[in-house]
Amino acid sequence: MEKLDAITLSVIQAALQQVCDEMDLTFSRAAFSPVIAEANDRSDGIYSAVDGSLIAQGSQGLPVFVGVMQYSTKTVIEMIADGRCLPPEPGDIYIVNDPYLGGTHLMDVRFAMPVYRDGRIFCWLSNTGHWPDIGGSVPGGFSASATAVEQEGLRLPPVKLFKKGVLDREIYAIICSNIRVADQRIGDIRAQAAALLIGQDRLNGILDRYGDETVVEAIAELRRRAAEQMRANISAIPDGIYRSQAFVDSDGVVNEPLTIALAVEKQGDTLSFDFSGSSKPCAGPMNSVLATTLSSVYLAMRHIFPDVPISAGAFEPLIVKRPEGTFLDAKYPRPVSGCAAEVSQRIAEAVFAAMVQALPDKVTAAPAGSSGNFALGGNDPARGRDYVMYQISGGGYGGNAGHDGLTNGCSTIGISKSPPVEIMEQAFPVLYRHYALREGSGGAGKHRGGFGLAYEVEILRGDARASFVMDHGRFGPQGALGGKDGAVNTVTVFRDGKEHVPPHLSKEQDIALKAGDRVRVGTPGGGGYGDPLQRDPELVAQDVRLGYYTAEQARDMFGIVTDDQSKSPRR
Repeated sequence: MEKLDAITLSVIQAALQQVCDEMDLTFSRAAFSPVIAEANDRSDGIYSAVDGSLIAQGSQGLPVFVGVMQYSTKTVIEMIADGRCLPPEPGDIYIVNDPYLGGTHLMDVRFAMPVYRDGRIFCWLSNTGHWPDIGGSVPGGFSASATAVEQEGLRLPPVKLFKKGVLDREIYAIICSNIRVADQRIGDIRAQAAALLIGQDRLNGILDRYGDETVVEAIAELRRRAAEQMRANISAIPDGIYRSQAFVDSDGVVNEPLTIALAVEKQGDTLSFDFSGSSKPCAGPMNSVLATTLSSVYLAMRHIFPDVPISAGAFEPLIVKRPEGTFLDAKYPRPVSGCAAEVSQRIAEAVFAAMVQALPDKVTAAPAGSSGNFALGGNDPARGRDYVMYQISGGGYGGNAGHDGLTNGCSTIGISKSPPVEIMEQAFPVLYRHYALREGSGGAGKHRGGFGLAYEVEILRGDARASFVMDHGRFGPQGALGGKDGAVNTVTVFRDGKEHVPPHLSKEQDIALKAGDRVRVGTPGGGGYGDPLQRDPELVAQDVRLGYYTAEQARDMFGIVTDDQSKSPRR
């Protein structure tokens, strides 16, 4: 075989990426559920046949899955090897959502399929999709006060859902017998499987064109280069230990904050992450399994160094000490429904808060850091059927050295977008009475944080039950280098003309609603960056003119007087 040249290497790298991107696109376009079809809460990737390590992942897939799926794929490979799983055959697709086997929360359901070449497994294709419901005590799976994982839903070890390309009707029946709105799952299941089959077809085209040995060599070289590039970035960081803290509002059961204590040690060309000072395992569902904790560190570093290609090599210089004895290393039967969407973002926030000390020109203040999980389940009498609605929402990003934070950006862990209001109103018996930027929510700074979202949704008909697993209701997203924190998350429920605020502020489950009741949510703004008194007065005046801040807020937060129209803004 001739030596791999740079052009061929680059073409193969782009081709592998395109395989994953096409899988992502197929999954979204074919799925039934708005959370996948519209919000893109899914991800696809290619993984090593040897150890499940990441080869490539779709650019439009959720970053939090960048580490998670390689661990779940590794677990499938290990369980096959020691006889705990049936051995694979061509056309088999395994399903798994067990959080303790390299997963996240139960609603994130993973498929894994071996790709064969000449009778041997060349690699694995895997994807994850967020199912709107997986059973459990509340519609949507976000049980805010669960004390055991069984209360959160159906837990599946790796089993063959498709055998030699044919759906196993018995396994499918077991799944459908344990979840709500089961009649809608077949569309998502077929879409998830179709994405893998498209990936297999496209990958075989690359292998046929360039040859298996050439592609294997390219994969090894791409991994080596990713590690080298990450090491070069780390080498530019001054040696030392950088400490930070981030806080989870509560675990949903005990109304006290949880602490994430992080010490990042930079030595040579590696970074070591130590969370050993964090809170103990908690009673409620805000525990994080190890795979999610590791992936949260990886995605945070990818935010900081986005130029490093995604592969297992990029993670090699990042050493995460296992946080045993803390809520960041959950063991069975600890509940975990908040780990992927909320705790992961607090972990990333802790990484940002530590690294902004070392890299002030590259790292932002804290973003909103909540997926805004709002699940609503009930019966629509006009259509004669049950439904489960899942609303995710954006928030403000933190300011940085160069500019203000992004307004109403997606969560730190993903690329998921809120489903269009029109789609939600067509699919569910609800009316969005208000959907707008949340003025005043951006944290003050030389470069202010971006603004969150404010929305209000009304139940139009039938009875329903609402659950929330959000965060940043007690503490706003952290400012950096003198910047102020962003506004906190708010939830208000209007029932029978009375206002109800959850005791845990951002978490509650099983709130009974009926037609005419409303839910109002305000998502967090991003943290500010730098001293607010150094902000350009003209920028403050512009924000006031646009309605982002009031004149009073401009004076109180930035020290700028803007209410005298005859004069320029002044301090």
